[in-house]
Amino acid sequence: MDRLCRSRGDGKVPSRSYIAPVDELADVVIRARRGDRGAFAELYRRFSRAVHGVVLARTSYQDAGDLVQDVFAAALQRLPQLGEPAAFPGWLMAIARNRAIDHLRVKRPLDELTEIAVPASRRSEVAQVLAALRTLPEAYQETMVLRLVEGLSGPEIAEQTGLSPGSVRVNLHRGMRLLRERLGISEEADDQAG
Repeated sequence: MDRLCRSRGDGKVPSRSYIAPVDELADVVIRARRGDRGAFAELYRRFSRAVHGVVLARTSYQDAGDLVQDVFAAALQRLPQLGEPAAFPGWLMAIARNRAIDHLRVKRPLDELTEIAVPASRRSEVAQVLAALRTLPEAYQETMVLRLVEGLSGPEIAEQTGLSPGSVRVNLHRGMRLLRERLGISEEADDQAG
């Protein structure tokens, strides 16, 4: 569960150094569109965790890495079709969702616990949490996986998905409430444990 539900894994708050103003992001997208491989590498660095989380919300852990690569390959190919460079985050997440859905049409997700680095004593707990996460409505599922699995903060999720910060807060709050219900955890018990 440590890797599954890390806030960063190292106890530190996620760095905000990659959260960039919209104008700067648009500049990187424009440079990547012109064929600047360094600019595209920067887009990969900024958005790969979010793409991984979106894909992981729908597919197995073992397939997610390959699908992330597929998403970025498709994005590179389709980048000239992107109308507004500032719309890149939402556009990229749409590609990720569609790739994951296409993948599921061909292959149903398998038990991915063999690939996740989890102590044997916590495997059933991790399996239970993953199963419960996957039963949440799609909007909550994505934001919850990005928060709990990828360790992104609310503002980072907003920037990387194109959602408003308010929508992310609502999705996280409602998603956490539903997740607690599905896991049989009362909010009072959770408050006492924390």
